[in-house]
Amino acid sequence: MLNQLQRLNFGGVAAGFLEKLKVCLLYRMEAVMKGVEGATAAAHALSLPAEAYGNDAQLEVMWAMKAYNHAEVYFNLISSVDPKFLKLTKSDDMIYTKFREDFPDFDIKILDPELLKSPEAKEKWRPFCNHFEHLVEDFNYGTLLRLDCEKDYTEENTIFATRIQFFAIEIARNREGYNNIVHSANAKAKQQKKEQR
Repeated sequence: MLNQLQRLNFGGVAAGFLEKLKVCLLYRMEAVMKGVEGATAAAHALSLPAEAYGNDAQLEVMWAMKAYNHAEVYFNLISSVDPKFLKLTKSDDMIYTKFREDFPDFDIKILDPELLKSPEAKEKWRPFCNHFEHLVEDFNYGTLLRLDCEKDYTEENTIFATRIQFFAIEIARNREGYNNIVHSANAKAKQQKKEQR
């Protein structure tokens, strides 16, 4: 797997972040070797406020690992469980209702990065995000979001978003049936493997 990561050539806006993901395997191995003590130290470091750090490269790699792990777990979840039954937060109903009130025509199947990242979009998203400041833990943490809901997390299909944007869009995708294709494809692949035995 490390050889596969070394062969990747990341370009574009997310290049620095994705390059750091290459290093994640090494940090994972190191954390496993350090055991619980290393994991505890990493968790503590990630819980400190941003002001406690400058541009700490090791912290950036730990954040990259956390974001990547979150993305991997979420994709495995929607691949394994019918997305319409998933509850991502205790506030799913509120998040979905507010999202569709504020963004009634927002296309969630294939996201346009400009509708998340442009200065105009940020102005529109800010009140929505801030609405959940005390309701959703770590509402403004950075996370990875798939642009095309029918595809996996890849360099071309991934954008940075806040955690509440991730929740709003993925809850809507789950409820409106857009993530069904991921679950169906996984179920079909499992069935084909079973039949080949």
